[in-house]
Amino acid sequence: MSVGPALRVRVPTLSPPVRDFLRTEAGSAVVLLVATLVALVWANSPWSAAYDDLWHLGAGLHLGSWALDMPLHAWVNDAAMAVFFLVVGLEISREATRGELRDKRTVAVPALGALGGLLVPVLLYLAVTAGTDVQHGWGVVMSTDTAFLVGILALFGPACPDRLRLFLLTLAIVDDIGAITVMAVFYTDRVDVAALAASGVLVLVLLALRWLRVWRLLPYAVVGVALWLAVHASGVHATLAGVAVGLIVPATAARREDVEAVRGYARDLVEETTAEREHLAELAARAAVPASDRMQRMLHPWSAYVVVPLFGLANAGVRLDAAALGDASGSRLTWAVMIALVVGNAIGITGAATLAIRMGLGDLPGRVRYGHLLGGAVLAGIGFTISLFIAGLAFDDEQHLTRAKIGILAGSLLAAVVGSLLLRWLGERLPLCSPPSAPPSALPPLPWRAPGTGPAPVDAAQSAPQGPSVPRSGGARP
Repeated sequence: MSVGPALRVRVPTLSPPVRDFLRTEAGSAVVLLVATLVALVWANSPWSAAYDDLWHLGAGLHLGSWALDMPLHAWVNDAAMAVFFLVVGLEISREATRGELRDKRTVAVPALGALGGLLVPVLLYLAVTAGTDVQHGWGVVMSTDTAFLVGILALFGPACPDRLRLFLLTLAIVDDIGAITVMAVFYTDRVDVAALAASGVLVLVLLALRWLRVWRLLPYAVVGVALWLAVHASGVHATLAGVAVGLIVPATAARREDVEAVRGYARDLVEETTAEREHLAELAARAAVPASDRMQRMLHPWSAYVVVPLFGLANAGVRLDAAALGDASGSRLTWAVMIALVVGNAIGITGAATLAIRMGLGDLPGRVRYGHLLGGAVLAGIGFTISLFIAGLAFDDEQHLTRAKIGILAGSLLAAVVGSLLLRWLGERLPLCSPPSAPPSALPPLPWRAPGTGPAPVDAAQSAPQGPSVPRSGGARP
């Protein structure tokens, strides 16, 4: 739906079906998949040196004597991915404030399933890598890629996946909280106390803005950028600044008086269309919508269709020649990642969620069955984005990093294929959207009469041969 008068000259735009597709999670997953395939083809082509040179290209910001220089790869992983984690934080805040995370019984089963999906893969990884020098990489197998998970569910899941999507989204949110915590606590090499203290002060400033009911986005954006710089200087991974901003930006619904004020400003604008009244009506409308919702609407498309595919392009370029695949096939690290992602999530999520149901802590939403739970648990083994992200933090050795990436790619692909087949097969046998009882197959034959009354009069039209019985607007009803 377009707003405002039409232009005199028609400007080519995307067709409505294309726009609708790009708005779905499936669209984001497809863009990410394309970027991943481009990275793999590029890294294994005769132009592979250009791929490496591109991401090692230096880029920086300079202001007087102050400078921030990083390789392009670091700008993607540290700066651009902060937007991705900001959107994750906004989603967590919204769900906890006004969404599904408010209801304890609704969140109990997917939350405990997520804990099982965090712990069991880690235990399997540690068991396979026991006694090696790669045990510290256990964080690689802890996360589920939300974009791929929901996108594949939309493409290959059951006919009516809404309730299952809700369950898996709640699980993925709790899973993201665990992965973010692990990144902050276990994968920080050094800490600059002064910069960390400055980060704490900036977090307090954000909390003060929230307490003051500041509804404009600009103050949060300015303090957020400063927080990113401080966290980056502290040695803690800078993307955590995005999470902090996302969790703090107000997500509570606007007060009733703020919503009602929009009507008055709009009425004034209708009476006299001046620039001043237009500006006031626009500000009133913005103030009536939570700041979190407005920021998410602005950033989510950039995160889904630019940041995450760019991250895949920068990090998925792994050499898959005979030597690399032969080395990975004999590596306990590669097998540990694969087993933990596929088997660990299937066992951990299904087992923990079933235990929560048996203990009476909650129920599966809607008409989701245990078969759907198992298929979704296998699909949750897709650990692409954050798994690659943590792998880059965990492994400095290039050989270990390559082995881990091959394990992530192979494990995620296996989880996607098996999960899709399982959900498609179960979706045909366990439909999510079937009504609890089938409607009557046909209307009763005429004449119709209410119980306890005498026989209904029969007119000539009814006594004559006729086709299928259809009730008339003025006739008696059962």
